[in-house]
Amino acid sequence: MKRQVIKGLVSALGVALLTTSAFAKEPVKIGALYSVTGGMSSIDAPSLRGAKLAAKLANKSGGVLDGRQIEIIAVDAKTDQKESVLGAKKLLSQGVVVGIGHSDPSFVLPSAPLFQKKKIPFITSGATLPTLPAMVGDYLFMVAYGDDGQAYATADFTKDVLHAKNIAVWTDNGMDFTKALSKFYKKKAKANGLNIVLEDFFMTGDKDYSAQVTRLENTSPKPDAIFVSAGPDEAGVIVKQIRQSGITAPILSGDGFDTDLIITVPGKKYASDIYYSTHTFRGDSRPEVVKFNEDYKKEYGIAPENAFAALGYDAVGLAIDAIKRANSADPKKIKGALDDADYQAVTGKISFKTATRVPKKPIAIIGVHNGEVKVEKTMMP
Repeated sequence: MKRQVIKGLVSALGVALLTTSAFAKEPVKIGALYSVTGGMSSIDAPSLRGAKLAAKLANKSGGVLDGRQIEIIAVDAKTDQKESVLGAKKLLSQGVVVGIGHSDPSFVLPSAPLFQKKKIPFITSGATLPTLPAMVGDYLFMVAYGDDGQAYATADFTKDVLHAKNIAVWTDNGMDFTKALSKFYKKKAKANGLNIVLEDFFMTGDKDYSAQVTRLENTSPKPDAIFVSAGPDEAGVIVKQIRQSGITAPILSGDGFDTDLIITVPGKKYASDIYYSTHTFRGDSRPEVVKFNEDYKKEYGIAPENAFAALGYDAVGLAIDAIKRANSADPKKIKGALDDADYQAVTGKISFKTATRVPKKPIAIIGVHNGEVKVEKTMMP
């Protein structure tokens, strides 16, 4: 009888130990909400690849919290606001402790409030609207700088490097990002003494810009430069149609132009005198950048397509850093660690100590000449 009791206790203890061990080794789930199809795919797909790479490398190094692995659960937001909401609900139902994703506020704003309501941090890797933390709440964190910073840097570049005086401004009136970027650019351009001779508009998804091009051709005085506030899916088509008309004035934009579409769509013949602001990592010799570039090429067989690959990588790196410092997979403790972040990322240091809780990071101005990309200047906001 005693033997049976002891045997039963040993068996129960073994099951308990196995259960405890299995629980301790459960993966730490990070939800990734990116539009890998649709108009945002040329920047969101590299972001997701960067995110997966960061998790893979962390897992190879032992994971987090005494050996737990990071699991990236990815959902395609399909460049659609409704799908962003459905994706957020799906991720939250699967026990994620952090969400990451999106490269535009138009998709952050419908989905991130669901994470806020559940008190689970959401880190947007690419959205740059500086009012996002105030609009969503204290569980929203940005990896990127604000649109005000990149617009101001581009306006300074327009004056100080291109020496332009008369500016035309085109704005996509269908996106929060593009409207905010134009607003900030125009504000700084006017402060710099530049003359805005034409303002024109289009909508997300437009394919024919002949009316805008005609107005641009007929503008007097002729613009010395054209600022185009657009997303990635429209960027290449706009460049092509402006250049095909014979207009050779420099074209400037923000990080919506950080896509290979501005070269592949118009072709090298027309992909010249294009300048855009984006997140630093190209041409940077910092150890974090060198390692990221090497690891990305080793994993995917190509160099990082754009800065959004590095931003996705940084979003997961920031989350892992917070999990380690919190020594916990509790979302509330992770949030507290994110509040105190001082993380040296590939795209620059990330901290949320400013009143706006938007990171202050260096901004790269990239030039495209005959289809070749080069860093023109690095600026601080």
